[in-house]
Amino acid sequence: MSHPYASLPDRAYWRTGVAQYNPLELQDLYRKRFDISPTDRVACAGSCFAQHIGRQLRRRGFNYLDMEPAPAALAEDRHLSFGYGMYSARFGNIYTARQMLQLYKQAFGLFAPATGVWKQADRRFFDPLRPSIEPNGFGSAREAQVLRDTQHLPAVKRMFQKANVLVFTLGLTEAWMDAADGTVYPVCPGTVAGEFDARKHVFKNFRFGEILADMTELIEALKGVNPTLRILLTVSPVPLTATAAGHHVLAATTYSKSVLRAVAGELYETYDHIDYFPSYEIVTAPSNRGMFFRPNMREVAPAGVDYVMTHFFGQHPAPETAGAPPAPAPARKEAADVACDEEKLELVRA
Repeated sequence: MSHPYASLPDRAYWRTGVAQYNPLELQDLYRKRFDISPTDRVACAGSCFAQHIGRQLRRRGFNYLDMEPAPAALAEDRHLSFGYGMYSARFGNIYTARQMLQLYKQAFGLFAPATGVWKQADRRFFDPLRPSIEPNGFGSAREAQVLRDTQHLPAVKRMFQKANVLVFTLGLTEAWMDAADGTVYPVCPGTVAGEFDARKHVFKNFRFGEILADMTELIEALKGVNPTLRILLTVSPVPLTATAAGHHVLAATTYSKSVLRAVAGELYETYDHIDYFPSYEIVTAPSNRGMFFRPNMREVAPAGVDYVMTHFFGQHPAPETAGAPPAPAPARKEAADVACDEEKLELVRA
């Protein structure tokens, strides 16, 4: 008897696509929708797992954008601590779609957060939208605001305008917002910097429709300022450090990642210029039995990052001008060096 399933390839069946393979030898997991050429300007943003992707793109010779490079006087081993080299601009981790949308609007003068600067008791000042970029804070509120307005946001604007490919990693559905105007913070006030005030700060767990609407608004807006831009979406495989949604953290993680994956799938089906790379699926597949995570079952081990990227570069080979692939030892060392604001939540249990 003939039916549609009779002619499907091996990759369409669990037994022949997953179960019969060694987890380290899975094949044909990702088929690119578009090429990334040696001349394409590639930008990267998103949650902390996105740092791995951007770093390897840069190291393998892709034309990676860095619109806010570190000053020459800052030692290289301190770049990450001050938010340099994490992404294509010095915005730190962007965990939610709303945060990314608001960053775009700020860069183009369409949104101004109600909260300007956080003042600490020791008279140090922090940018609430990127509180980790200055570990000891700024010396004055004016310094923090001027750097944001005259250096950072113009750099972000140039990034959106110049990039040919934007890699954006969706990380979380949970966020903390300013009650006055809905400004989304990367972390809960009072964890990395600032002071929590229940009258001013509200918790939000974004739903599918809200995230889809935010991403759609962002995509349509980017079409207007950069019609040739293509977007490659991923979902971070890193579980939540903690949840404020009232559920067990395992259930909250499942909700968050499921919703984000569904949004990414919907956008892929809607727009021809959007691709999806399954980093989440590669790391969390049942056949892997958690082997790509560190002992805390949250951080992705360097070997896991390397394996994820072999699938990516299998479809997007490094430019010929890059020469031989980088040695694995430095890659493994770099894979451990990721700045993740969310991890500060662990300190409350220390």
